[in-house]
Amino acid sequence: MQFTNSNRRGMNGAALSMSSMIDVTFLLLIYFIVSTVLAKPEDQLTPALKVDQGAVVEESLLEPQIILVQQHDSQHVYKIGTQLLTSRKQLAEVLLKLPKGPGVVIKADDTVTVGFAIAAIQESKNAGFEKVTYVPDSN
Repeated sequence: MQFTNSNRRGMNGAALSMSSMIDVTFLLLIYFIVSTVLAKPEDQLTPALKVDQGAVVEESLLEPQIILVQQHDSQHVYKIGTQLLTSRKQLAEVLLKLPKGPGVVIKADDTVTVGFAIAAIQESKNAGFEKVTYVPDSN
């Protein structure tokens, strides 16, 4: 920058050369033009989820399976819907047939042993359920 003294009407003032300021302004303008990403407006973007027009989704498929671990006639049982299962092997066979996507919720009574409730969690994992939730029953 070059400061020049000029004595106009008795006032001392400094004059700046504006050419360097104009150069910086144009360089910034070029930088922002080059680095700008042009994107489609949001209303023209395609959605990530696609739904078939004729497809009907049943609400029951979206709900997780519920396994009740409880005592029935002085025996520990696993209850899925209306089925009463007394062994871990029976539980494993039934869990393999169920859809895995919605997950499973295991509700255990206070009357059952911890090992029996843990067996339900392990068999759910072994059957391929990724979403396994344990909820103590508050009856």
